[in-house]
Amino acid sequence: MKALVACPHCDLLQYEVLLAPRATAHCARCGTPLYRRAPCGPERTLAYTLAAAVCFVLANAFPLVALEVSGQRNSTTLLGAIVDLAGQGMELVAALVFATIWLAPLLQLAGLAYLLRARLRVRHARAEIQVLRLLAAIRPWSMVEVFVLGVLVALAKLMHMAQVLPGVALWSLAALMVLLAAALNAFDEHDFWELAAGDEVPQVAGDQAVVQ
Repeated sequence: MKALVACPHCDLLQYEVLLAPRATAHCARCGTPLYRRAPCGPERTLAYTLAAAVCFVLANAFPLVALEVSGQRNSTTLLGAIVDLAGQGMELVAALVFATIWLAPLLQLAGLAYLLRARLRVRHARAEIQVLRLLAAIRPWSMVEVFVLGVLVALAKLMHMAQVLPGVALWSLAALMVLLAAALNAFDEHDFWELAAGDEVPQVAGDQAVVQ
């Protein structure tokens, strides 16, 4: 059974079509853009995902930031900062930071890697559908960019009090932010949904209205 999509402007229900790369599907009634096909294949998405995974490992293996005051230097890692928050009685904040900065990106990377591996090699449609739903659910909770901006603001305020030394982990988080966004942008969700559902949808080149 072909998938249906509702127009956000006129609410017309229409069948989805599998588009050519860079093509956009429009509503058959009012012409409102409905969805588009990613311009690149799974290989580029996999490259972004692997690069982001390397940055994730570096962000956890090296110090996040170091402060030097009167010749004494103190540094902490990402997980160490979360543990320190919990130790200071801010368990809820620590849990939120862990979920949005550590767990959500990890699940996104693992989900993308699984789907891309299934696309390029072995497929398990039922598991793929669950992973696609998981990615859609956790995407709003991944807030690496918010954390990076918050750390930079905090470091700017501390510069007049101590010597601030950004660590490898901070730059790795910044790179992870960019690479993960690139991987998700290149990820063709509609294509994976069609393959996971086993629908045979005709491919259409260029901008095309979906068929009612």
